[in-house]
Amino acid sequence: MSFDASLAETLRTFQALTTLRTEIDRAGDMILATLRRGGKLLIAGNGGSAAEAAHFATELVGRYAKNRRSLPAVALSSDGSLLSCIGNDFGYDQVFARQVAGLGQPGDLVVVLTSSGNSANILAALQEARQRGIESLALLGRGGGKAKGLATCELIMPGSSGAAAQEAHLFLIHHFCERIDAQFG
Repeated sequence: MSFDASLAETLRTFQALTTLRTEIDRAGDMILATLRRGGKLLIAGNGGSAAEAAHFATELVGRYAKNRRSLPAVALSSDGSLLSCIGNDFGYDQVFARQVAGLGQPGDLVVVLTSSGNSANILAALQEARQRGIESLALLGRGGGKAKGLATCELIMPGSSGAAAQEAHLFLIHHFCERIDAQFG
């Protein structure tokens, strides 16, 4: 894809985010409510979405734009030893669900990021959250895939580009961090 075509696709996705404003506000409210009540965010993704999960957790535990208290968040894809243990002993499909089972509690929020919505380990994490009574937020792409309808709240990025969906996910992470900084500053 040419630069111009890629840029046009990304801009279309970003412009279409306005159609999700109600859901975006609801997702932000869920994140803020979780953190206000002392819950933690358990954030999962594969590949580039794993990098975004780590980015989000870093912004919360560390800082985003200004100094504020550290907030509880764990990127479930960041511990290589744990991932290889669970993958070896239980199968790669369970790498996030097993962590949700061990770390998650009612009052927490499971956040998944996926441009396809079809990763078996993401689906298993959402199912585990539901079984444990833990709310979930799914940032999805390409129509939502098999994850569509499994989360408490979902944001399906408009368009068919996985790259544009990931870029929109990062934009939303920063939007949520702006709201978090305003609330906890």
